[in-house]
Amino acid sequence: MKYYYTKILTVSAVILSILLIVLGIILGQFFHLFGKNVDAILQQTYWVYLLFTLVLVFVVMMFVMTKILQQYVQPFDHFTGVVHQLARGNYLVRAHNEDSKINHQLTNSINQVAQKLQGNSALRAMEQERLNTLVSSIGSSLLMFGRQGAVNLVNRVFEETFQRNGEELMGKTFKDIGLPSDIEKEIETIFLTEEVRTFQSQVVLTEGVCHLDVYGAPVIGENGNWLGIVIIMHDITELVRLEQIRKDFVANVSHELKTPVTSIKGFSEMLLDGAVEDPVIRRDFLEIMYKESNRLQLLIEDLLRLSSMERGSFEITRKPVDVMEVVEQSIKIVQKKVQEKEMRIDLHMPEQLIILADHDRLVQVMVNLLNNAIAYSQEKTIVTVSVEEMDEYVEISVRDQGIGIMPSELPRLFERFYRVDRARSRESGGTGLGLAIVKHIAEAHHGTVTVDSEVGVGTVFRIQLPTHEQL
Repeated sequence: MKYYYTKILTVSAVILSILLIVLGIILGQFFHLFGKNVDAILQQTYWVYLLFTLVLVFVVMMFVMTKILQQYVQPFDHFTGVVHQLARGNYLVRAHNEDSKINHQLTNSINQVAQKLQGNSALRAMEQERLNTLVSSIGSSLLMFGRQGAVNLVNRVFEETFQRNGEELMGKTFKDIGLPSDIEKEIETIFLTEEVRTFQSQVVLTEGVCHLDVYGAPVIGENGNWLGIVIIMHDITELVRLEQIRKDFVANVSHELKTPVTSIKGFSEMLLDGAVEDPVIRRDFLEIMYKESNRLQLLIEDLLRLSSMERGSFEITRKPVDVMEVVEQSIKIVQKKVQEKEMRIDLHMPEQLIILADHDRLVQVMVNLLNNAIAYSQEKTIVTVSVEEMDEYVEISVRDQGIGIMPSELPRLFERFYRVDRARSRESGGTGLGLAIVKHIAEAHHGTVTVDSEVGVGTVFRIQLPTHEQL
């Protein structure tokens, strides 16, 4: 703005100089009036005329300068202020229309530029919001490093997984943010080779060991410029766990099938070799073979039943069921085992409690839980069965005084073939599938099954089932 004032003042000074020169030329025609022989009154009149002329010229110049300032300087002052606001990022500011045609064109031009800048700013903000939403919504940890190895982008999943504040990481190098050593080495390799790398890493967190599938790649700009690298870490802990379960299942089912088959084959060979002639030995061998074949049949039936449940083809038939009758029927089924170990089953339940459920499936659940409680309890102990109605649910609990379960084993308790005490479970004729079946039946009823245990004290299983059918 000072430039325009300076320019106007310069022009005004030039005009004033020209006027003074012209005035001097005009007044120079009267220099002879200053001679000694000129009348004093005439000279005085001339001085008055000269002063009046100078004042008039000054007034005219002030008027001309004021008009120039109003016509040109003030609009430019306004336009300059608008441009400065646009330069600071205030794209909402607009120039005012003036009467002058030139100013009107300039006003429209500035306003068009402001509108385009405002549109571009809104579009950029929207794209930035989309990018931030996309980065935050990615289910994997994401890190982006600049060309110098400094962090310039961190997403929410990374912050939650590694319990770090993304703002504190910004600007730090990949060696200063506490990444595992193997990930640091791979990142350094990507910087050196500018090649895509994929690898797996294990990270020890407060929740336990986290398995990560890491993908790293260089970031190339539109013009082929190398901008940095991006690291994506996908949590595959659950996949690793499921793969381990699959391996354990294959190993366990092979072992469980091999044991009865080996017994049947061995005793069959002995009978073929001549043991069939002795009636006592023959009967003993046949009883063992019959027992092992029953065990094999039970295992196959449980496998088929569990497979049906997991395929989704498992269906339950809901009818009004008296929970008391289910518990009493289940106790009768296991009564022989209770008597063999001189144990006692205590009942704590109301006289009648009706729910919508599958009667046979509930009996299967209770028999499995009671068999477990008996198998893992010492002789002459007590198994307590309690039934309690809680709001819209009924809770059935089976408590034993057995060996208990280690806290580390509780998460795997409902896996197929998982056994707390393999030797005792095998002696009792269990297949290792009972608790897995219990869990599936409870979930098919829209219920839940939980377990609490203390080593050396006992274990309690709790099943919550809705009293009414839930959609």
